[in-house]
Amino acid sequence: MNNNKYLYWTTFVAINGGLLFGLNMAGISGAVDMIKGQFSLTDSGLGTVAALLTVGCLIGALFTGSFTEKFGRKKVMIVTAVLYIISALGCALAESSAILIIFRILSGLAVGATSVVAPMYISEIAPAKNRGRLVSFNQFAITIGIVLAYIFDYLLIGFGENAWRYMLVIPGLFGVLYLIFLIVKFPESPRWLLAHGKKEEAIKVLTSIGGAVLVAEELPEMESILLAEQKKEKMSVSELFKGKTGKIVLIGTLIAAFQQITGINAVIMFAPDIFQAAGSVKSDSMMQAMIVGMVNFLMTIVALWLVDKKGRKTLLLWGAVGMIASLAYLSFEFSKPVQNGFGVMAALLVYISFFAASFAPVMWVIISEIYPNRIKGVAMSFSTAVSWLCTFLTVYFAPIIHGALGLQYLFGIFGVFSILAFVFVKIWIPETKGKSLEQIENELGVK
Repeated sequence: MNNNKYLYWTTFVAINGGLLFGLNMAGISGAVDMIKGQFSLTDSGLGTVAALLTVGCLIGALFTGSFTEKFGRKKVMIVTAVLYIISALGCALAESSAILIIFRILSGLAVGATSVVAPMYISEIAPAKNRGRLVSFNQFAITIGIVLAYIFDYLLIGFGENAWRYMLVIPGLFGVLYLIFLIVKFPESPRWLLAHGKKEEAIKVLTSIGGAVLVAEELPEMESILLAEQKKEKMSVSELFKGKTGKIVLIGTLIAAFQQITGINAVIMFAPDIFQAAGSVKSDSMMQAMIVGMVNFLMTIVALWLVDKKGRKTLLLWGAVGMIASLAYLSFEFSKPVQNGFGVMAALLVYISFFAASFAPVMWVIISEIYPNRIKGVAMSFSTAVSWLCTFLTVYFAPIIHGALGLQYLFGIFGVFSILAFVFVKIWIPETKGKSLEQIENELGVK
């Protein structure tokens, strides 16, 4: 297997976690009405079932960093694959809302862990010149998972009262493939190997990925940074919030939070309900949700093309502008007694398009790049956990705000957060395009 093929193979295996991420997040969208009826849930109860996956995500993300540092990136990925399989089977066989919630949380643990370890791993194996694109492939896989979830939900919706069970078991099937890929031929991160005294293995992986040229370019710099880190005392958690390190962690954590509080997961998870509120029948709303998922997928391809050409900051700024405009229109449209169904559809597609080409992949690129290797595991865990906390709050309160105030207020709130995100990116986000991880570390002054 030549260098490029091996690099793309390892990236492909790593992003299978992202595929399962998307399947789990969106797979419940076609099932919410059936689950609500099956277990006689209120709006708040439904929000709990949908949102508690994100509690698992928060917990999984919070502890994954330390596990990846201790046991390695590969072993953590293998554990997540097993969790995906067990949780999918548990959700599908649940006989009560309590059992469903337990296995949704377990699924969330896997998704949360994946959200940390996949971009971390890819950023550590990818050459600087195409690292942004390769890390963005993880978000690309998430969008594929979302599209597949909508398609499976649409195809299964006519399978009777147990259709929701079939919808929720799908991630388990893909989890089996992911587990096989990880076990058969998948290397450990060369930076982790080097940090744990396995230089020969690290060189072997680097050679497989980029040949002797990559070894010559990156190994000396990696060793230099590692040597400097080893001379320092072991990092304490409190260090994350002090001095220059604290500033970088704050920047990474806020961009992670803004990715979620601008509303994306509420829109993805409740897209069919939004279309029904605009006048669509159930089957049509599921088809429209599939179109949303497809646009999300296609626009992520645009991000893959642009992230290493135009830079991270440019994409984030334009993304925020498009999201603000579309959310303003949606807020206006749902303030009227009768909605223009075509206008709602178009505005949602604009919102999804700009998000998918900016905040969706670029957030993961930014936080995988700006944290120095010494704190990367813990810092990425913290930022990703905060992101999942924001996801939980967004998904939990979305149906409650919808029911109590109306969609116009929900979209208005997301619009305000999008404005704040634009201001934050303009002032605080550094440009990291085309720089090695060690170069970024030196420029930010955090070692």
